[in-house]
Amino acid sequence: METLEPIVSELPLFKGLKPEHIQIITGCAANARFEAGEFMGRVGGPADRFWIIRQGRVALEIHAPGRGQLTVQTIGENDAVGWSWLVPPYQLRFDIHAVTSTRVLMFDGKCLRGKFANDPELGYELMQRFSQLILRRLEAMSIQLLDLYGDHDGEHE
Repeated sequence: METLEPIVSELPLFKGLKPEHIQIITGCAANARFEAGEFMGRVGGPADRFWIIRQGRVALEIHAPGRGQLTVQTIGENDAVGWSWLVPPYQLRFDIHAVTSTRVLMFDGKCLRGKFANDPELGYELMQRFSQLILRRLEAMSIQLLDLYGDHDGEHE
């Protein structure tokens, strides 16, 4: 039986982790596929997993009253989607929806959180890496908000 370990070890999010940590992470992973237009998760739904895009694109969306669905960010290959599995109350903060036919590695967050009790070093490593992911998402959203709501007419320069 072929294992996902070689694929997981080469993903940017996990690159450089100890082989035993890659093995643990792989034990909580599975392949999945979403068709264009399919939702991977909805705001307020359980955040019990995260995904790494292998092929395709997904959009993080929010509903804005009076404006409808707004795309906050589009995520592509080798990037991770979902960090709420690490933060109680483990609920999704965005709608996650496949823009194109998308193949992912899906990671069971509950499985990984359970492993942290026996391997705090793994928990620390993943918290460090996901902190960077969260920071990148916040920076990207800040730029989008400035673009959306910024002063475009030059009156206040």
